[in-house]
Amino acid sequence: MNLKDRRQFLQSMGLAAAVTATGSCQAQTRTGQIASKKVVREFKMGLASYTLRKFNLKETLAMTKRVGLEYISLKSFHLPLNSTPEEISQATEIIKKAGIKLYGGGVIYMKNEKDVHQAFEYARMAGMKMIIGVPVPDVLGLVEKKVKEYDIMMAIHNHGPTDKVYPTPGSAYEKIKHLDRRIGLCNDIGHTQRAGVDPSESVLKYADRLIEIHVKDVSKAAKEGKTVEIGRGVIDIPKFIRALIKINYTGVISFEYEKDPTDPLAGLAESVGYVKGVLAAS
Repeated sequence: MNLKDRRQFLQSMGLAAAVTATGSCQAQTRTGQIASKKVVREFKMGLASYTLRKFNLKETLAMTKRVGLEYISLKSFHLPLNSTPEEISQATEIIKKAGIKLYGGGVIYMKNEKDVHQAFEYARMAGMKMIIGVPVPDVLGLVEKKVKEYDIMMAIHNHGPTDKVYPTPGSAYEKIKHLDRRIGLCNDIGHTQRAGVDPSESVLKYADRLIEIHVKDVSKAAKEGKTVEIGRGVIDIPKFIRALIKINYTGVISFEYEKDPTDPLAGLAESVGYVKGVLAAS
């Protein structure tokens, strides 16, 4: 390599390093023109604590931080629905000290009015901004009243082909589209895929009500599909991420890794890393 070529090589390497370090989306060329660089889109990423259902709250928070997630929604394993105000206060203080943001609770099932009242009071005391829930259609009127009263969002969670009420995001959408806009969808993309629906297409079609994502991968686009590490299954994750970028999704991408309940950390870390890698390349 001659001196001229070496100088040009070092200049190009320095420019690349500067762009990487600063996250700049532009770079100055030798002619003074501006060369555009792709901006890496960042999403809020969290954990659906059902992932760590075999661990206590402190262990769950430690593992959440270890895989680089900043948000959490709590399943009742980690904060029971019948907790006293004192117990809820203690739990939220532990979460705050851990540096994790508690944004929601669920999945919470609501089969009657009592369940609805309990869920909203629980969320209010914990400072949650969202309930990820499965309210039966008969109580949706009360859910709407509570959403308006408490200003807490309700994300309806779909559970795939075995779910007779909300198998897909579309089935939930049809029941809530006329209700307050704070009642939206939690698209569990694993269950969506198992129901034979492309999660990416579902995101685009129901973007106006998408307020929560449960991200995972599954082994098969059928009822028999099981959770696997993200990137090892049948869901087209790059396509899904591009769909979220296209609709300018602003909610949390919440990882729900259901495999290996007694030893989930490796699979969860692999899944988080895969999604972050896809984001960096999108």
